[in-house]
Amino acid sequence: MNYWLIKTEPGCFSLDLLKKRPDMTEHWDGVRNFQARNFLRDSIKVGDMALFYHSNIAEPAVVGIVDIVRAGYPDFTALDPNGEHFDPKASPANPIWYMVDVRFRAELPKPVSLADIKENPLLADMPLVRRSRLSVQPVSAVEWQVIMSMGRLTA
Repeated sequence: MNYWLIKTEPGCFSLDLLKKRPDMTEHWDGVRNFQARNFLRDSIKVGDMALFYHSNIAEPAVVGIVDIVRAGYPDFTALDPNGEHFDPKASPANPIWYMVDVRFRAELPKPVSLADIKENPLLADMPLVRRSRLSVQPVSAVEWQVIMSMGRLTA
């Protein structure tokens, strides 16, 4: 099993919205960065878990965890000319962009803020700390356990 961090702006899609979806499951679409796409297409597998990170807010934070319940598959939102994630270069034969399906697992009893993550020397090598703008990032097993502890969750 691998661990990941997925970023979302809660005004677009929040942990609370995920919990309201049927079976608390939703496709994770709209990623338009090739490195993040490669993680979605090639690396993230069913059974992996991800930190659910709320970004672009006053206090960005890891707020929950999700399970990956479907591995990477073509992001159909890229094919919708009326959608916000449309890419005219994508086609069914050449999908370009990928997504995964995530299922709510747990909310952190204590959200772990970006400031708290940056202050913890055990998390200094996280892409998040190194100012990565990637919406999908790998997380080491040690980093996962540290954040679970900081968030007061055992998973």
